Order: sequence, then C-alpha cells, then structure tokens
Amino acid sequence: MSEVVNERRNPVLDPIERVSEVMFGLIMALTFTGSLSVASDGREEIRTMMLAALGCNLAWGLVDAVMYLVGTLTERARNLTLVRQVRDLAPQAAHAVIADALPGRLGEVIGPEGLEEMRRRLVAVSEVPARARLGWDDFVGAFGVFLIVVLATFPLVIPFMIFSEITLAMRVSNGVALAMLFVAGWALGRHSGVAPWRTGFTMIAVGAFLVGATMALGG
Repeated sequence: MSEVVNERRNPVLDPIERVSEVMFGLIMALTFTGSLSVASDGREEIRTMMLAALGCNLAWGLVDAVMYLVGTLTERARNLTLVRQVRDLAPQAAHAVIADALPGRLGEVIGPEGLEEMRRRLVAVSEVPARARLGWDDFVGAFGVFLIVVLATFPLVIPFMIFSEITLAMRVSNGVALAMLFVAGWALGRHSGVAPWRTGFTMIAVGAFLVGATMALGG
C-alpha cells in the first residue's frame, strides 16, 4: 500500500501476465494461420490473411494497453480509498480493512501484530495524493504491453514471407509457435518452482486446445 500512496508504478506485468499476453498474441495469430488451406490459390490470399492477423493483433494489443492503464488507475484509486479508511477508522476496524485488502488469507497469517504495524505505517504517511493519477511510467508500461502482444505475432508470420510453398510455410510457422509456447511454459515453470519442461509441454497442449476451440467457435 505504501507504494500506491507514493504513486509508484510496479514493474510492467509479472511473469504470469507476460506469458499470458504472449499466449493471447500467439493464439490470435494461430487462428489465422491455421485457417489457411494448403490448396490456397496464391500469394495474394496469404498476404490478405497475414495482414488480417497483424491487424487483429494490433487491435488486441491496443485494447490490452488501454485496459492496463484502466486497471492501474482503478487499483491505485481503490488503494488510496483504503488508505483513507485506515487512517479514519479505529485500530480494530482498520485491521479488518487491511486484512480484506491483502491477497488470499495473508491477513490471518500475519496476525494482529502485523496488521497493527501496517496500520501504523499507513497512518504515519505524511502525504496522501488527493486522487489517483497516471504518470509517464504508466504509459511506458502500457506501450510495453502493446509490444508484447504485437511482437508475439511476427515470428509466426515471417515463414509466410520467406517461403513460397504454403505447406512448408505452415509447418515452419507452426513449429515456431510450438517453440514459443514451450518457452512460455518453461518461464512459468521457473517462476513457480515447477519442473520447467513439464510446464513447457503443458503450455503446448493448452495452446493447441485453445486454438482448436477458438477456430471451432468461429474465432
């Protein structure tokens, strides 16, 4: 909470959120490349499909960037409200507010002493912003979100720009997608302490299922 009072931005997305953004971009691109037919008439159809995939991911990246700003501002405003509540309430009531704001059952784990220490630190803060604001760093973070989504598309599109044979381009593109999904799962495994190779193959399976479901539903 003290970071929110000082309106300091957290690092742009945690590892789970970064992998999620990459997954969104990959799945969006795969729904386009997967719909290409091996018997396509020519390069014009491929060009149209690739432009559609890039355009879709540009739009998705823009939406994610805007929602990142909305989420940042909303969370900041919520935490400022909580800080004001804690400062105005009696200690026991303030403890309940702090415990409810903590993730999971952390409030029960740290106990009354920990909650009181947090309350005292919040009360001792001399300056509390009048309202939540977005700073330059927040817009840099939003641009980072946009790049993560958009750049996840390009590795899958490049084979169609290099190879004239559609079958070969599709196989290379799908291979790149599988490799990227595995790397994303590997990163999640290392972050969570689970066997990276296991989460890598799990991510491949999850990605394949989501792409199939998206295409089956007309996505």
